[in-house]
Amino acid sequence: MKPKILLSWSSGKDSAWTLYVLRQSRQWDIAGLVTTVNTAFGRVSMHGVREQLLERQAQAAALPLWKVPIPYPCPNEVYESAMRELITRAKGAGITHFAFGDLFLQDVRDYRERQLAGTGITPVFPLWGINTTELAYDMIASGLRATITCVDPRQIPASLIGREFDEALLKDLPPSADPCGENGEYHTFCHAGPMFAQPIPVRTGEVVERDGFVYVDILPVT
Repeated sequence: MKPKILLSWSSGKDSAWTLYVLRQSRQWDIAGLVTTVNTAFGRVSMHGVREQLLERQAQAAALPLWKVPIPYPCPNEVYESAMRELITRAKGAGITHFAFGDLFLQDVRDYRERQLAGTGITPVFPLWGINTTELAYDMIASGLRATITCVDPRQIPASLIGREFDEALLKDLPPSADPCGENGEYHTFCHAGPMFAQPIPVRTGEVVERDGFVYVDILPVT
């Protein structure tokens, strides 16, 4: 039997690509997608994506969605308590591994490893160390499609909000920016690609600024 694994799911391109890589390896029983959801707004934490669209992603991926509700604002101790409850549930379901789409931030990886140490669940980092320029172009070439849903205007121009993740976007990023946005330059909503059975039609709506970041509302097209 294949080991059962959960995938940390942000709704963005990196977690979507991680799902694709996990499936291509054929060595895992993928048990579900784990997402923290801001209960104050009904949106994915950090990315600001509507819960309805998150659910459509899970449907398109044909996987259960494991939502972790958190308040806004969310103190770190509250977040860690919610994640401990998740781990308890996961162990009860026979989960042995937890995958993350992290690329190269060692402090983030160290944190995840500390949080899972001694739980009996092993962290897995399928994309770790891949050249992010090559990775970005590979994603685009595969048919992955994503929209920029959040921008840190201190790192890249706010005018990139709402843009599609494509070769034109990569060319318009400043030289200091990581092509995959791993330093928090931007976040995405993935709406099509080889990890989904069908694309998720979306359009962009209102642009707002909150907590120093610029967000665009990604809206479902019915």
